[in-house]
Amino acid sequence: MGRENVWKSYTPADLEELDQVAKEYKLCLDAGKTERECVKVTVDRVEKEGYRALDEFIKAGEPLKAGDKVYAVCMDKAVAVFHIGRKPLEEGMNILGAHIDSPRIDVKQNPLYESEEFSYLDTHYYGGIKKYQWVAIPLALHGVVAKKDGTVLHVNIGENEDDPVFVITDLLVHLAAKQLEKKANEVIEGEKLDLLIASRPLEKEEGLDKEEKEAIKANVIQILKEYYDIEEDDFGSAELEIVPAGRSRDCGIDRSMIIGYGQDDRVCAFTSLFAILDVEEVDRTACCILVDKEEIGSVGATGMHSRFFENVIAEMVALQGSESELKVRRTLANSRMLSSDVSAAYDPMFAEAFEKRSSAFFGKGLVFNKFTGSRGKGGSNDANAEYLAQIRHAMDEKQVAYQYAELGKVDVGGGGTIAYIMANYGMEVIDSGVAVLSMHAPWEVTSKADVYEAYKGYKAFLTEIK
Repeated sequence: MGRENVWKSYTPADLEELDQVAKEYKLCLDAGKTERECVKVTVDRVEKEGYRALDEFIKAGEPLKAGDKVYAVCMDKAVAVFHIGRKPLEEGMNILGAHIDSPRIDVKQNPLYESEEFSYLDTHYYGGIKKYQWVAIPLALHGVVAKKDGTVLHVNIGENEDDPVFVITDLLVHLAAKQLEKKANEVIEGEKLDLLIASRPLEKEEGLDKEEKEAIKANVIQILKEYYDIEEDDFGSAELEIVPAGRSRDCGIDRSMIIGYGQDDRVCAFTSLFAILDVEEVDRTACCILVDKEEIGSVGATGMHSRFFENVIAEMVALQGSESELKVRRTLANSRMLSSDVSAAYDPMFAEAFEKRSSAFFGKGLVFNKFTGSRGKGGSNDANAEYLAQIRHAMDEKQVAYQYAELGKVDVGGGGTIAYIMANYGMEVIDSGVAVLSMHAPWEVTSKADVYEAYKGYKAFLTEIK
């Protein structure tokens, strides 16, 4: 079913609101390049809008009532935000669920070494990446270093104009004949994704032992101590992520697109956040949950497979007057969810990978994927037709542009989201999100129109689904 390009329908007022949403979105992208940073952005914004930590309600024994705004954080890497509705929790919630982790390269726990008078950090890539895309581009270092005394240092090197940046080197084309004969997944090996960080030796008068053979590494250690209060042993309790350096930008001579790192899935996460913050009153409790680890299977304490969300719901049910396991189950089973995750945009440069009639297109609005998975729908959540009808009604009521899509040709590949995990509770779930070009590349591209329609669609879902 064909859909009109939504740009053609916008009024001047629509375009003004679209530009504001895009501006706020780019600010969030730049401030949230890691899952920890995304949680900080979220908490800062919700607290400004009057949201309070769930722990405050629990410690005070304060009951939850309609209109209350609460949030809960898990290990600074996942966050759940709630706007309490007029109906009891056990009648279900309207949930927007997205992930805030993105493909990247992580620093190992024993990373610092010197080789032939270069100093490097040893790395391990995270999530599905084309490794060759990460070489010979400016990179930044983000994360935390936890010291033995309990101090946590926040690291962000490479984003300010006067900061140094880092790089993973590539072989010059003049000597790359054999390299270029390799398959794309072998051109750059995982163990060669080490980060080049220094090449200057520590001066002798600065305390270098005459027998010192690793003067470059010694200089790095001194710089880390002097400027960042980091000892070499502190890497053992650090979480440092290597991400593309630089801010998100308008893309295209018409400024119709956004290019930036981590739009999978922060384009859905931040538009979901914008939507819940703009909701004034709701019948069913509105929820926005932003989680970690989706790119590696939603595992661990901060992934969707954990009990974090379920435990938060149990606390909230108790604060509404009943510590009932049954009411927790009812709350989850009666809920409705948009698993807000990106979709692959149709790319004419790679048309052979797509089935055009079932593809997502730029400028056609919010994308709904009835199912994801791969090939024979393996690993898919397949949404019910009745639920799809409810979604269609809500989108049409609020004049949201939307489209339907699958992830490429049936036998070409596929992917999954957190949808199937939440569906295990018996709730209705469907995948929805924004079409992305160059997904999982260091720099991804979205349409401003689709970002805007996602925000509108998520807001419509929170208020119109009964």
